[in-house]
Amino acid sequence: MAATAGAEVVGKTVQRLPVPEKTTYIGRGKLDEIAALKSSLGYNVVIFDDELSPLQQRNLEEALAVKIIDRAALILDIFARTARTREGRIQVALAQHQYLLPRLAGQWQHLERLGGGIGTRGPGESQLETDRRLIKTRIARLEKELEQVRKHRRLYREHRKKSLVPVIALVGYTNVGKSTLLNTLTGAGVGVADKLFSTLDPITRRIRIPDGRDVLVTDTVGFIRKLPPTLVAAFRATLEELDEADLLLHMVDISTPNAALQSQTVEEILKEMNLAKKPRITVVNKIDRLLDSGKTWGEKSALEYLKSQVIGVAENTVLISAAKAWGLNDLLAMIAKVLPPPIAVVQGHDAL
Repeated sequence: MAATAGAEVVGKTVQRLPVPEKTTYIGRGKLDEIAALKSSLGYNVVIFDDELSPLQQRNLEEALAVKIIDRAALILDIFARTARTREGRIQVALAQHQYLLPRLAGQWQHLERLGGGIGTRGPGESQLETDRRLIKTRIARLEKELEQVRKHRRLYREHRKKSLVPVIALVGYTNVGKSTLLNTLTGAGVGVADKLFSTLDPITRRIRIPDGRDVLVTDTVGFIRKLPPTLVAAFRATLEELDEADLLLHMVDISTPNAALQSQTVEEILKEMNLAKKPRITVVNKIDRLLDSGKTWGEKSALEYLKSQVIGVAENTVLISAAKAWGLNDLLAMIAKVLPPPIAVVQGHDAL
């Protein structure tokens, strides 16, 4: 994530504690160790792979004399860089303001601790209240704008339901190849980049599956471990697309060493969203990266080799390479098999 945000990583350290230190997150010894590395590494930012409290962030900045960024702020920065549409920018701006509000209060705790009376009625306290009010007003305005987005999406989904065209949603950890698959299947022309969160807004295209049905395929924002709650709330309008889908394609990047952990993260998020029981196909992507690069592999030979030698294919699991268009016929056949049967309208009543 740091590289995606444009940072150059010069060092990394890990500390395991039963619970984080209340005031500095890390222990005193680890803090001294990081401070001692400043002269040799020349770092000017320290990123923590967890969300920090305003107090922890302020104390760390005072101790290390550099900018401190936590996991939530880093993800928000990446989202801000990636947002292209008006909807995406609104969602990111809302999450940023919701993240800032409690930290704004934390930055002024030295005034609040003094209590009322002499020495506290000055421009500092007034400025804090002004900043709080401005941010709350901005949050309310952004929430209103997002509600309009939700209303528009709701009307669009109702129209889709009336058309009786099934909807398939691509889900998965960020950067597993969802946009590449959508492009390969539909020629959608979605922007693709080998970086995190290259897609923030749902993009929907129509394809035809082997049983003759037309279906809509929607690309959605990628998941990530420890996704900040503010982002989940801000992207509610986007994530509602998953709730309305008839079938989920859970894509997994098999080429990464963290494939199992990433897959588990996605499953946990789907469970939290009450989507665990929705019809599902597991799409194991980037299989071409598992093959001997010195040998010329065709689609058939690659799939047969991996099915027999590398991966035991479970039920409703398909091996593909979205970039090379391998396994797409198998995927389309699986979609036709797993997708709930079409609904026919008979004399104004819904019937199977």
